[in-house]
Amino acid sequence: MPVPADWTTHRRDDRELLGWIVAADESGETWSAHDVLGRVVASGVDWLDAEAALDNHGLRYLADPYMLEGVREQPLRVRLVEVTPERIVVKEEDFGDMTAKTERFVLSWPMPAELRETRPDDPDGFTFGGSH
Repeated sequence: MPVPADWTTHRRDDRELLGWIVAADESGETWSAHDVLGRVVASGVDWLDAEAALDNHGLRYLADPYMLEGVREQPLRVRLVEVTPERIVVKEEDFGDMTAKTERFVLSWPMPAELRETRPDDPDGFTFGGSH
């Protein structure tokens, strides 16, 4: 899904895209802020608060691990490789080994339900199942 035409880009001072600001209601008095994954960061706020929400949210989350569900028996730990309004590309966690042959997955944008942030009970990739 491409970015709707009525979404207004919001960029950092260095011109890096932080997300979009969208009318939250038909009156045009309240706004929603969406990050580059298409997720709502703030809703029902004034324009300046929407900008501030995107500025505060930043881009740090792009470096975080995520979990991809439905491709293996257990959720798969992945990293974002590419994020555009046309697609999201993730790769199986390689733990910093750039030479590792890891599988890549192309997902739809905005962030689909099968891709999610990690939770405290998710395996960390270093922990093996079984008794301790």
